[in-house]
Amino acid sequence: MAAENETASLPLNIEKLVYGGEGLARLDGQVVLIPYVLPGERVEAVTERVKTGLLRGSLLSILESVPQRIAPRCEYFGKCGGCHYQHAEYTFQLEQKRAILLETLQRLGGIAYQGEIHILSGEPWCYRNRIQLHFSNRQAGFHKAGSRDLCTIDHCEISSPMLNEVILKLQSAAKQPEWPEFLRSLEVFTNEEQVQLNIVDTMRPVAARFFEWCGTFLPFLARGPIEYPASGRRFRISRGSFFQVNRFLIDSLVTEVSREAEGRHAIDLYAGVGLFSLALANRFQRVDAVERSTPAFRDLEWNIDRSEADIRSTKASAEDFLRELTGAPDLIVADPPRAGLGRDATSELLRIKPPRLRLVSCDTATLARDIGRLIAGYRIERLALIDLFPQTYHFETVVHLVRN
Repeated sequence: MAAENETASLPLNIEKLVYGGEGLARLDGQVVLIPYVLPGERVEAVTERVKTGLLRGSLLSILESVPQRIAPRCEYFGKCGGCHYQHAEYTFQLEQKRAILLETLQRLGGIAYQGEIHILSGEPWCYRNRIQLHFSNRQAGFHKAGSRDLCTIDHCEISSPMLNEVILKLQSAAKQPEWPEFLRSLEVFTNEEQVQLNIVDTMRPVAARFFEWCGTFLPFLARGPIEYPASGRRFRISRGSFFQVNRFLIDSLVTEVSREAEGRHAIDLYAGVGLFSLALANRFQRVDAVERSTPAFRDLEWNIDRSEADIRSTKASAEDFLRELTGAPDLIVADPPRAGLGRDATSELLRIKPPRLRLVSCDTATLARDIGRLIAGYRIERLALIDLFPQTYHFETVVHLVRN
């Protein structure tokens, strides 16, 4: 048997893309995963065994390309780990994501979906309103692909104009003596008028004077919450609160989640700052908004009070809230984190039996698992793929479920 870390240079035929951004090839009955390739291409790659039946490859050259291959727009592509698909035409990216969604639902959820997948897309560049910058040796950048090492940058092609302005200024600031060398990561969020800086990783506490100093070269720096316009409203967003990252598709996402929904009572689980809750309040007599994160819950209450909508906010986990629920609402919307709903929440949903469920997911693997459990009592009425993350393997899925 070959040694565990044996490497070899081989020609390989790429069959398809898989969730995670890599292309899949086969070698002597083993799966080989290779980044920056496209289905139908023949490539030369160096392979390394990961475990029995699985190899990972590093691309050496394209022996035969496909027409959908294009020149990447960003000079950091292939070094920076943020993007995976810049070498593919955008329409081809969407086709591949659709195929990946179907394959993942079948493989992990046992769901052979035969209906239409509605694809919602927007401008594929300059769309991000939030990024995470890392710092090392007085340099700013993103992590390199497959590594925690720093890829130094001075711009990002998928980030908004305001974020690119901040990248340049923070890159310069990191070289100044005032910069705290123990600061490892900052999150930058913007509404294109103001910027919010959030400490993500630091070896020591960062003093308030750091933000005061940043304000000297970032005149648009917000010292507290900022307000973000979406779906005809303005949402207060504080440090630590989650909000959607694609500034062009937020309204489309809200419209998809709330479409053709109306009735007496709706529940919004993992409500965040109330993005879906406020839209549902226009269609339902009463809405329960459930959120357990303290910063997000404070923003949720603020946004509800300002809207004067009939929304009852509850600070609790989705599982705890559902356990206490006795009657079935007309609709439950759930937008869980990447880990998905999990067994407890899906069990409670099957017990409660609401006539309609709407699941919003940024991870197809956990989505397939959750739907695989819910399919015992529900069927898929509509499936939508919202491409909130062009040039990457990530995408959002909205699944409309109705009781069998």
